Amino acid sequence: MGSQEVSSTVDWQGKHVTVAGLGVSGIPAARALHERGALVTVVNDGDDERARAQAAELEALGITVRLGDGATLPPSTELVVTAPGWQPDKPLFLAAAEAGVPVWGDVELAWRLRGDDGRKPAPWLAVTGTNGKTTTVRMLASILEAAGLRTAAVGNIGVSLLDAVLGETEYDVLAVELSSYQLHWAPSPRAHSAAVLNLAPDHLDWHGSMAAYAADKGRVYEGNTVACVYNAADPATEDLVREADVEEGCRAIGFTLGAPGPSQLGVVDGILVDRAFVANRQKQAQELAEVTDVNPPAPHNIANALAAAALARAFGVEPAAVRDGLRAFRPDAHRIEHVADIGEVRYVDDSKATNTHATEASLAAYDSIVWIAGGLAKGATFDELVTGAAKRLRGVVLIGADRALIREALTRHAPEVPVVDLDRTDTGAMSEAVARAAELARPGDTVLLAPACASMDMFTNYNKRGEAFADAVRARADESA
Repeated sequence: MGSQEVSSTVDWQGKHVTVAGLGVSGIPAARALHERGALVTVVNDGDDERARAQAAELEALGITVRLGDGATLPPSTELVVTAPGWQPDKPLFLAAAEAGVPVWGDVELAWRLRGDDGRKPAPWLAVTGTNGKTTTVRMLASILEAAGLRTAAVGNIGVSLLDAVLGETEYDVLAVELSSYQLHWAPSPRAHSAAVLNLAPDHLDWHGSMAAYAADKGRVYEGNTVACVYNAADPATEDLVREADVEEGCRAIGFTLGAPGPSQLGVVDGILVDRAFVANRQKQAQELAEVTDVNPPAPHNIANALAAAALARAFGVEPAAVRDGLRAFRPDAHRIEHVADIGEVRYVDDSKATNTHATEASLAAYDSIVWIAGGLAKGATFDELVTGAAKRLRGVVLIGADRALIREALTRHAPEVPVVDLDRTDTGAMSEAVARAAELARPGDTVLLAPACASMDMFTNYNKRGEAFADAVRARADESA
């Protein structure tokens, strides 16, 4: 094959394929290619106990696995299939480019293999954006299920697209979450309809620049057939629609927290309404659901619901199913999760708010806040976040390795707000953070864990951080009971 592009109808028998990375995407890719007769070599940077166990399972099938060496391109490689997180400047990919070997991600492979068993492939409704992807995709799946459609939430959500495309279940439609990493390695997928929820600086160390990050996000619109859904409050998302090469007749559909114009979904008097998928969008609006049907009804989550509704309506779903699907939806843990009320103070876990954009949305959901923040900043700055939230802050408790960056922004832009700076990064710091936050809070306040930072300085992941917060809150609730 050499530099020739691998066709979706290729005879895989005897083709030399290198799969980069074990894990959620790598293992299904290796299995699928091996089953089709490819000569598969899996390379992986890590060589720990878990990797060795995974390697043993693949080797038992006849798949070659090289642990501790993800940098070298195996001889005779004709295609590389990579896990989405591997950076484009890794030596493996540089060697592939020099040899004229194409590199696909797991999403690209799933798209190429869909339907190769003779079944009609399910169309994709795709979602990307800096924040809100998982919630929106799960809302969308809930709406599609309420409409009686066989569907699944797949992709970056933790369910392999390959497993969904090649599994036994025949789906009517798939709700697909796509990260910027996945889109970078996926030039071919063409969604029925797609949404970019928002764009804010994130993963710039991986992409190299904001322009490159945005361009990869924008790939989700390429070849859309029915609707490109954008955020009317985020002009960058609409710019991506304008730049996309779509099928003739594909429409730009906006969503807004205000009253919608024609070809938009929005909110009027507490009602989610559709002025896009109605007979006369100049004069008509279709009621879809009430704001109170959205759980939780925070502004950014209502925006997620509108995006999900737009994609579902693009697929022909009736209004009643939008309402029923939103009512049935339950958010994942650590996403604006109400933990407890103690002494008329609400405690909310939004540990998933790992960047400033997500935290800005979280802070906007409450009027008077004791904010617990800090962790690994990942190169972020906090001046704009603090400036926007200053009037809502009752107090701030800072934890984590890069807390000084937030403290300095508070000193500049909210000097009157009391700040507790916990000079510790052990996991037990969360109990003290909750205790100090409780001292600052007054009846009617919300103690909000929305760190604006990654968690790995103190915790394994954001889930563990959220669990530590929830445990500390519940312990206080038990003491006050």
